[in-house]
Amino acid sequence: MPGLLLGDVVPNFEADTTVGRITFHDFLGDSWGILFSHPADFTPVCTTELGRAAKLSDEFKKRNVKMIALSIDSVDDHRKWSKDVMAYSDAADKALPYPIIADDKRELAVQLGMLDPDERGKDGQALTARCVFVFGPDKKLKLSILYPATTGRNFDEILRVIDSLQLTAQKKVATPVDWKPGDKVMVIPSLSDSEAADLFPNGVTTKDLPSGKKYLRYTQI
Repeated sequence: MPGLLLGDVVPNFEADTTVGRITFHDFLGDSWGILFSHPADFTPVCTTELGRAAKLSDEFKKRNVKMIALSIDSVDDHRKWSKDVMAYSDAADKALPYPIIADDKRELAVQLGMLDPDERGKDGQALTARCVFVFGPDKKLKLSILYPATTGRNFDEILRVIDSLQLTAQKKVATPVDWKPGDKVMVIPSLSDSEAADLFPNGVTTKDLPSGKKYLRYTQI
């Protein structure tokens, strides 16, 4: 099945959305971007996800991340569904703060590798899986998470990963298991100790290991 791999430039597709027709690269501009797909409109898990994403829209904006969703139904259905989503979010008087792409022919879902072959809709066709694609300002895929249609996403985790992606894009560090912003980070193996000392004024600590190898190096950013 066609799809995107890490490092691929996302196709500059055109699509109809709840805010009109877009060209994807123009939509992203110089920002980071997140594209998250949904099996169908007016479905329970999807509604909770869109609602959570709406509540977190300011958090994505703070990180210079443009949000956009995709579902297989029409723009008209998306607009009606958006009202349910905002009512679920206790913000019925507000508009959905990001667009939804209409992919009623599943063409984009096929192109980007978003289909879940084990879950079928009423028409017997494969449903769109719960993909999360994060793109950098260079339009390249930086993160891909693929959930089955039956499992809702954790948007707090998605924000955490974006924080890691943006930090490690700027600094010669990696983030260890369960890292959160403010925690210590790891010095990448390709840096020598002297280079690390120059780059990280807060100092570098090394954990002693039975092997005697000094590869667990931590610093505070």
